[in-house]
Amino acid sequence: MKTPLACLMAASLTALACAQAQAATTLRMAHFWPGASGINTQIFEQWAKAIEEDSGGDLKVQLYPSGTLAKADDIYEATVNGIADIGATAQGYTAGRFPLSQVVELPGVSDTAVQGSCILQSLYDDGQIASEYDDTHVLFMFTTGPGYIHTVDTDVQAPQDLAGLRIRRPTAVAGDILENMGASPVAMPAPDIYSSMQRGVLDGLSFPWEGMKGFRINELVEYHTQVPFYSLIFVATMSQRAYERLTPEQQAVIDDNSGMKWATNAGQVFHAIDEVGHQEAVDAGHTIRVIDAPLEDAAWAPPLEQGIDDYLSGLEERGISQAQDVYQAALAARDSCGSVE
Repeated sequence: MKTPLACLMAASLTALACAQAQAATTLRMAHFWPGASGINTQIFEQWAKAIEEDSGGDLKVQLYPSGTLAKADDIYEATVNGIADIGATAQGYTAGRFPLSQVVELPGVSDTAVQGSCILQSLYDDGQIASEYDDTHVLFMFTTGPGYIHTVDTDVQAPQDLAGLRIRRPTAVAGDILENMGASPVAMPAPDIYSSMQRGVLDGLSFPWEGMKGFRINELVEYHTQVPFYSLIFVATMSQRAYERLTPEQQAVIDDNSGMKWATNAGQVFHAIDEVGHQEAVDAGHTIRVIDAPLEDAAWAPPLEQGIDDYLSGLEERGISQAQDVYQAALAARDSCGSVE
């Protein structure tokens, strides 16, 4: 650990004061991805390393993966309340709390995790969705790549093939679209999917390829319908009290490791793991059906378009008058954010 500048320059400091100055501030970070997953090792461990290095060892980040500090659907509230100093979670796990942010989850908004992360971060940076996070100090935002449909033993080639199937849905938004397609959506945090599928509680799930790899679900399914009907959004954010307790120098380190740079890094990691998860299914000989442009497909377009319309009109009925404006801003950001490279 580097010796703080104050200890080098202020000869009048007592030994005790100097020792206190040398003690690093440790920030506890909660998230729900497995510790061995690429999301933990390539995003959060790397972010924690950058924080420690840039602060000269004055800041350390202690990671709590797999919901060990707070369960997946409690992480945001745990961060608000200071149980965790930092939390990374899916906004959809707190139903109805981030309605404008979840516009980015709608079909047709993004094609890749890199593009989706750029769109979401852009909406926050431009102030379109910032008010939804007034109770925490946002670090960076990111998304999965497109979420698809994966089933144990049903070859889903059209929406009607989903009739009656119990499909795990990641959020209420995606659940409504699944219901439009005839499925029976089941709410369940991602860490619970594997054991539930083993017990036959689920017939399938909606997930991006990254999730299929990270949570080992490719081991349990045989069929994949690559119809991009949602993206899942995430936020890495910090307790306001934890941020305000930091020195100005420490805050500057946090601020320098926030925003679009880390949104882009996260999107690139998700995109790379998407490719690995897809290849894993190919190598296993699974059946993969591809519907590249579902909003232009006669069978798939109606339930997806209904999902978009229902979501936006539902927000307007709740008095969220800017829903259409945010949707249009997301589509505009889609063009400026590009695709993947």
